[in-house]
Amino acid sequence: MEALRVTDGLGANDQLLYFTSSSLDEQDRKLVFISDRSGHPNLFVRDLESGREEQLTHNRNGTLKSYVYFNGNERRGLGKASISFDSLRKQLYYIQDDALCCTSLDGATRVLNHIPDDQVTAFTHVSADGRRLCVPTTDARALEADNFVNDSPAYAAQQEKKNEVISDKPDYDIDERVRTEGLSSYLNVYDTQTGELIAREQVERAWITHVQFSPLDAMHILYNHEWPSDCGIRRLWLWDGKQHLRLRTEGSGRSKADWTCHEMWQADGRYIIYHGKYPDGRAYIGRVDPQGQHPVEIALPVQYHRYGHFTAGNQHNEWLVSDGYYHPEGVPENTNWGGEWISQLKVDWDARSIEWRPLCQHQSFWDCQDSHPHPIFDHTDSEIYFTSNAEGARNIYKIKVALDG
Repeated sequence: MEALRVTDGLGANDQLLYFTSSSLDEQDRKLVFISDRSGHPNLFVRDLESGREEQLTHNRNGTLKSYVYFNGNERRGLGKASISFDSLRKQLYYIQDDALCCTSLDGATRVLNHIPDDQVTAFTHVSADGRRLCVPTTDARALEADNFVNDSPAYAAQQEKKNEVISDKPDYDIDERVRTEGLSSYLNVYDTQTGELIAREQVERAWITHVQFSPLDAMHILYNHEWPSDCGIRRLWLWDGKQHLRLRTEGSGRSKADWTCHEMWQADGRYIIYHGKYPDGRAYIGRVDPQGQHPVEIALPVQYHRYGHFTAGNQHNEWLVSDGYYHPEGVPENTNWGGEWISQLKVDWDARSIEWRPLCQHQSFWDCQDSHPHPIFDHTDSEIYFTSNAEGARNIYKIKVALDG
C-alpha cells in the first residue's frame, strides 16, 4: 500500500501536531500543521478538498525553549510543544513568547493569559468540552544548561536498545536535578473563554511534560513523570482534582530498567493505553483503567524492538496505529534507532493477542523530535496521517485503512 503526500513538499518542513492532539477538524476537511516555510515555525491550515493553505500565526522569534526543544529561545518564539487543537470548535491553543494564545481557523487570535517568568512549559491539552486547557510547567531551573544527559542522541539510542544509562553524561540529568534540588512541576488549568487560571496543582520533585484530560471528565488529568533516572519509573499518574493516583508501579518487584512511556486515553475514556520495555528488553503494549485497576500487558515479538509510538482509534477501541516496533522477520534493519513501518493493530485485550497489519514504510530518519512520524487516525478511523522526512524535508502523508473484522 502506498501513502499519499498531503502537504506540498516545496522544501519547507511540515509536520503534524503532537499525537495526543488531533491535527484534523471534526469533519476531517481541514488539516492544521506546523511549518517553517515562513522562515520560522508557524501554524498553517490546509483545506483537504481544495488544497488551499493559509498561514494562521506570524511568529518571527524562532522556537520557544521548552521540553523537547531544549535549544530554543528563552521566552521567545512559538512553543512547538504547546499546541493543542479543539477539533470540534476549530480552536488552536499554543504559547507564543510568554503568552498563552488561542487562534481560530480564520486567523483571529486572542491572548488568554501569560506564563510565569520562572516557569518552562511542555505539551498541553484541551478538554473534550473545550472549556479547559491544561498547561504543565516546571520551575525554570530544571532546564538551565546547554546540554542534558537526556538530550544526547547516543543516550537516547542506548536507552531504547538496552535500557541503560551511559556513563559519559554531557551535563546533567534533568529528573535528578528536579529531585535533588526540590524543584516542582505544576498542572495549570485555564478557562478557555476567560483565560482565568482556575486551578494550579503543585507536584513536588516531578518533571511533568505530558498531560491529557479524560474524554469523559475534565476533572481527571492524566500526567507523567518524565525521564526519571531509572528510565520509565514513576511514569503514569492521574489527578482527579483532589488526589494523585499512581496507575502503574514500575519498579515495584521489577528491575529498575523497566520502562514505560507515551500514555494516552482510549477514546471512550475507559482505559489508558501505554507501552514500554521489560527488564529483559522485550517490548510490550499495555492498558489500565483510570483507577489503576485491571491492567493488561501484551509482550511483542522479540524482533519488534525498534522505538515508536502507539495512538488509539477515535471510533474503534480495538484499533491502534504505530510508527515503530513492527519488523519483518529476517529482513535487515535500517540504521535508524526508530522503527520503519506504519502499522495498523487490532488488539484483543482479553485474549492478549495482537493482529499486526503493516501498511507502508514511512522511512523517516528519526533524527529529531519533529521527524517522529506520530501517526494519528482521522475521526472516522478510515485514514492514518503521519509525518516523514523520507524525501529530505518533512512532509505530512496519509494512507487509507480497512477496519474489517
